[in-house]
Amino acid sequence: MSANLFERHLLAGILIVLVMAGVILVVVKLLGFGLGRLPGDIVLRGRGWTFYFPVATCLLLSLLLTVVINFLARWWR
Repeated sequence: MSANLFERHLLAGILIVLVMAGVILVVVKLLGFGLGRLPGDIVLRGRGWTFYFPVATCLLLSLLLTVVINFLARWWR
């Protein structure tokens, strides 16, 4: 496979993953799941500012992505 064709496939794959992630986030938001409001997420509010750091949400998404990527890697072998 030439480098140009590989780059096109890589770009298409990244685009598909980003679109799927966006659709999943919209669906999760519409269904009202508490993603982003988990215990362990840090929210600091002051006068005119809010700082939000989703620690628990990041850990959960990291775990889910690790499982999915490992499953796909084993499936493609």
